[in-house]
Amino acid sequence: MRSLSIDIGNSAVKVGVFANKEIVHHQRFNKIGILDLAQLIEKFSPAKSIISSVNQAIGPLEVFLKKHTEYIRFSTLLTNGVQNRYKTPVTLGLDRWAAILGANGLHPANASLVVDAGTCITYDALNSSKEYFGGSISPGIKMRFRAVHEFTGRLPLVEWDANEDIVEGIDTQSAIKNGVLQGIINEIEGFIALNNKKESALKVIITGGDANFLYKQLQNSIFAPQIIKDPYLVLKGLNEAIAD
Repeated sequence: MRSLSIDIGNSAVKVGVFANKEIVHHQRFNKIGILDLAQLIEKFSPAKSIISSVNQAIGPLEVFLKKHTEYIRFSTLLTNGVQNRYKTPVTLGLDRWAAILGANGLHPANASLVVDAGTCITYDALNSSKEYFGGSISPGIKMRFRAVHEFTGRLPLVEWDANEDIVEGIDTQSAIKNGVLQGIINEIEGFIALNNKKESALKVIITGGDANFLYKQLQNSIFAPQIIKDPYLVLKGLNEAIAD
């Protein structure tokens, strides 16, 4: 059976077509419309569909999907066997919850730590009893560079290339780069170490826009064998929510 997962964020729309749990097509849109959905349905004939959206103005998309698929809107009420212990589930980001469902689907026998590196970096832990209590939210890479510049009088706004490695701070520009980037690596390693104390056989899954850079930098870490990169984790979590 094929299914269609749609993640509508603030800046982009990500779409995944699944054959059971295997992603067979991935596409990114600046904005998605009825014509785009019609083309996807004609090409892949999904039986089920789901949308996660930070924008609630998705009525026309939902009407169309209900006509052509078995459709559901994603929410934190869809648990797929995970116990949501978050104290304010109504304020829990849908991408965070979808990533947890994705981690559980990929590694059902393990505890997981999901590191989603985007505008902010979120750390969300799922224990081995399939309980989710929450996690942490910290500034992302670009946000940290901007903060260093905007909250000081003389420090420059440093341009960052994700293909660069972390270098030692031998001048102001490189010192800012080293402080921001090495600080984030140390932060991630700290969260891994903390969760390793709580759980054995912990899986660490890195996703999000800056995942490639962070995954590369962490290959020299003592935690490298635990770390997995998965750019489709949120879409996989949406698919888990409607899987049979």
